[in-house]
Amino acid sequence: MSSLRTSRIRLAGAATTVVLAALSLTACTDGTGVHAESVAAATPTTAHTASPTPSSAAGAATSAATSAPTAGAGTGTGTGTQKSAGGTTGSKAAAPAAKPVTCEGSNTKTVAAPLNRPVNHMLLTVTNTGSRTCYLHSYPAVRFGEAQSVPPVIEDSKPQAVVTLAPGESGYASVNLSATDGSGAHGHTVNSLYVYFHGSSGNESVGTGAHPALPAKGVYVDDSLKVTYWQQSMDDAVNW
Repeated sequence: MSSLRTSRIRLAGAATTVVLAALSLTACTDGTGVHAESVAAATPTTAHTASPTPSSAAGAATSAATSAPTAGAGTGTGTGTQKSAGGTTGSKAAAPAAKPVTCEGSNTKTVAAPLNRPVNHMLLTVTNTGSRTCYLHSYPAVRFGEAQSVPPVIEDSKPQAVVTLAPGESGYASVNLSATDGSGAHGHTVNSLYVYFHGSSGNESVGTGAHPALPAKGVYVDDSLKVTYWQQSMDDAVNW
């Protein structure tokens, strides 16, 4: 019985000796043996990636939005104000056209020229020398020499519309000076001519008259003297 107890005590002591030897070995290692592997296995290294907190991310986004340039803002010199899509800023509106006036001596030039065909006829040419369109109303009121009245108009020569002259354009009328068959009475030679212009009513004279020159030898007129209405073309005027 005592020998069995002695054997157990020895066995336990031997086991204790083995454990102490192992611990002593572990304490003396240089980090390359069992102890290093045991530590690595027991405490694995975890890689941590730094990530911003929600509050940090919001702050960064706000900073980026504040520093970014505003879309559509002007660049370069000046205030950066953009032009409207409709066109250039400050463009001027077109001025309205000037209202037409009545043709008369102050805004026209009148020329009187005797015609070979038809014979005993004279052509009056009135040219608009003004800056506005003018209307040649009715017919020319002509006065040759010292005549006390103006000759009548050929009614059949009345045009369908009032003659309209833009600046630089001309209107026409012809004057039947004398009867071609010699049947006219009180024939005589005159050396001066005055031309007066009618207003829109066709009855009154307006503005100033014209005083076109006649040939040096004068022109022959008699009681058959007549005039046409103003015409837009020369051809229409000389047909009467």
